[in-house]
Amino acid sequence: MHSSHLLLEEPIRMTSILEPSKSSFFPALTKIVGTLGPKSRSVEVIAGCLKAGMSVARFDFSWCDADYHQETLENLKIAVKSTKKLCAVMLDTVGPELQVINKTEKAISLKADGLVTLTPSQDQEASSEVLPINFNGLAKSVKRGDTIFVGQYLFTGSETTSVWLEVEEVKGDDVVCVSRNAATLGGPLFTLHVSQVHIDMPTLTEKDKEVISTWGVQNKIDFLSLSYCRHAEDVRQARELLNSLGDLSQTQIFAKIENEEGLTHFDEILQEADGIILSRGNLGIDLPPEKVFLFQKAALYKCNMAGKPAVLTRVVDSMTDNLRPTRAEATDVANAVLDGSDAILLGAETLRGLYPVETISTVGRICCEAEKVFNQDLFFKKTVKYVGEPMSHLESIASSAVRAAIKVKASVIICFTSSGRAARLIAKYRPTMPVLSVVIPRLTTNQLKWSFSGAFEARQSLIVRGLFPMLADPRHPAESTSATNESVLKVALDHGKQAGVIKSHDRVVVCQKVGDASVVKIIELED
Repeated sequence: MHSSHLLLEEPIRMTSILEPSKSSFFPALTKIVGTLGPKSRSVEVIAGCLKAGMSVARFDFSWCDADYHQETLENLKIAVKSTKKLCAVMLDTVGPELQVINKTEKAISLKADGLVTLTPSQDQEASSEVLPINFNGLAKSVKRGDTIFVGQYLFTGSETTSVWLEVEEVKGDDVVCVSRNAATLGGPLFTLHVSQVHIDMPTLTEKDKEVISTWGVQNKIDFLSLSYCRHAEDVRQARELLNSLGDLSQTQIFAKIENEEGLTHFDEILQEADGIILSRGNLGIDLPPEKVFLFQKAALYKCNMAGKPAVLTRVVDSMTDNLRPTRAEATDVANAVLDGSDAILLGAETLRGLYPVETISTVGRICCEAEKVFNQDLFFKKTVKYVGEPMSHLESIASSAVRAAIKVKASVIICFTSSGRAARLIAKYRPTMPVLSVVIPRLTTNQLKWSFSGAFEARQSLIVRGLFPMLADPRHPAESTSATNESVLKVALDHGKQAGVIKSHDRVVVCQKVGDASVVKIIELED
């Protein structure tokens, strides 16, 4: 992967762009989160998604009930076993999402410049004149001239399936709006987004809490995607809930930034959260179009410097119905990688899209090409400068391991870790080669039973760019004698050889603890 690395800042032959890419065991260093739903819940399709490069499966509870998602998850487990590819589980909360209720499920046609009333009376039937909603405080939150967007799949940009409303007047609990475009709304549920207006609803709803404490606990979810995160306090409350549930105390919280409020409090949210999801569907509505790229670049930079995973959404909407992305979308995916994104999240493209496997495969190939021209040298210098001096012990070891790997053109970095922190710090410096994170399980007890930790840590690295976990034999502790370390290293090297990332005469950088000391060593493989 590292050998074909080139820089756009250097002169390149234009014909070299046309040379076919070499296939690799790891489709890309950038990870792909796939949302599983109606078009991607069979064992066969999920197995195809895993082989194509999906490493995190997202379960969106805005759709269907827990039983439906449980069936999908059971199919995921079968697919993981058959493909031998690890996959993490992400639960996505509904949050304070405003919804239009269409009980009859008949398509609703709205005309440009026509009047439509939004009402909290859910017993009314949805029509082109009246849209019942799930929130009775809208009239108190909006004023004349405010903008409201309504659409089935959160405004793909295709204005035939979403409508842009402007508030004309407030009548009691009802809000009368003028439709700025013609559109046809289909299906039982459309999401409603009020631009740049505070909605007085809790970030974690009672329904969300119930789903987390039942479905979440039962399935020991790896990630909680906190929808409509607006303040650091939202993350703290979610953390309290997870800690109270015992089994989920290790679950990582990814704050989903979806509106202006989340953007305003971004720095505090980033401090509290384990990672960030930039939900560009809603953000693209709350922000003026010319500001979206600026927020993306600034937010990704902050996440990178903090060493916290950043996930980007809404990249290849057109692949929901088409086999190829648009030119703008293909460039957008590449720019997400060059901007420093850890993972790309696919929503409607895999949930209801016609080509879930092909979409994952296409996004993976674009990421792989972008990684080849990622300016690692510049990124490394920026990160070292940001961290400053004196560096912490672990940070110093991590940056030294990456620098050594690049200098000796190592094919892979192998990191022994029990908490996963050391491996994540190495990945923070964005090495051009894969990082094999050898997670050493630890024996823990709650006074009633003994259990091994490690599976959580291994799966949670599946959302970090460049990290590829393998679970070691629990009989080999992370800091131990040189003899047991050598045997674990041999297993890791064999795994790398099978994966095709390590060959004879390759150099490998190993990062491990020996006694109290952290060691970075370079080994050259024989035949």
